[in-house]
Amino acid sequence: MVAVRCGAIWAACSVLLALSPMAHAGDASEGSIVPVDRALCDDMKAHKVIRAGAVVGCERLSLVRFSYLGFDGAVHGGGEIMVMDAAAENVLRIFAKLREVRFPIAKARLINNYDGSDDASIADDNTAAFNSRNVAGTNSLSLHAYGLAIDLNPLENPYVQRADGKLMFSPPASAAHTNRFKGQPEKQLRLGLAEAVIDVFADEGFLIWGGNWTSAIDYQHFQVSRGFAEQLARLAPGEAKTAFAQHVERYRACRRKGGAEAGRASCIASVGN
Repeated sequence: MVAVRCGAIWAACSVLLALSPMAHAGDASEGSIVPVDRALCDDMKAHKVIRAGAVVGCERLSLVRFSYLGFDGAVHGGGEIMVMDAAAENVLRIFAKLREVRFPIAKARLINNYDGSDDASIADDNTAAFNSRNVAGTNSLSLHAYGLAIDLNPLENPYVQRADGKLMFSPPASAAHTNRFKGQPEKQLRLGLAEAVIDVFADEGFLIWGGNWTSAIDYQHFQVSRGFAEQLARLAPGEAKTAFAQHVERYRACRRKGGAEAGRASCIASVGN
C-alpha cells in the first residue's frame, strides 16, 4: 500500500511507502560494528575527513559494515558507513531493514575515498554519514560532523534550493529526479527515493528528514536534532548510547499509542530532541 500526499514545495509530491514503523529488522547478521583503529583514524585525517578541532573524534566513531541491495537487484557486500558510537547499532538495523524491504542503494563507501569532498561523494551517488565539515556555504557545523546525519542515494534524492529565481540541484545530475514520480498519473514511486523509508530511519532515532524542509529541500538527508547531537557528543560513550536508546524508545512508544496523536510528526514533536 502506498499513501500519497501531494502539494509539496515546488510542485513535488511526497510518497510514503506504508512500512510499519514498528516493524524492526530483527536480523542484522549480515553486518558488523567495529571501532576505529589507529590506521583508519590516520587515513581519515590524511583525507581531511577529520579536521583540526573536530567535535567528534575517532574515539567516538564506529564503522558499520553491511550488505545492501543494489539497483541491479543483487545483494552486495562491502557497504561501509561511519557514525557516532551511540547510534551505531541503530544504523546497522536501518541498513538491515533497507535490505529486507528491498530498498536499493547505489553504493556506500567512506568519505575517505573521496578525499573528504562531499561534492565528490554525492556526485558518485554515495550513501555516507560522518564528515567533519560545515554546512556547505556557511560557518555552521554540519550534523555530519557528529556522525549523526546520513545522506541516502544523493543522485535519486537531490538537494534543491532556489537562487535568483531558479532551482539549483546538487549534485547537478540529480535534476532528473526532481519530479518525484514516474508514470503520471499513476504516481508510482521510483526506486531509491527516500520518501519510501522515512519511517525506517525515524524508528531508529533519525527523526529529521530534509525532504520536509522549506528554504532548501534535502531529500537525501536524515539526521537527529542539533541540540541532541551536541548533548550526545558531551556525554561519555556509555551514557550517550543509553541516551540514544531512550530517545528511540520515546518515539516508538508514542507511535504505539495509536490515534491521530501517534502520527510521525506528532511523535517527533513530542520526543523534543
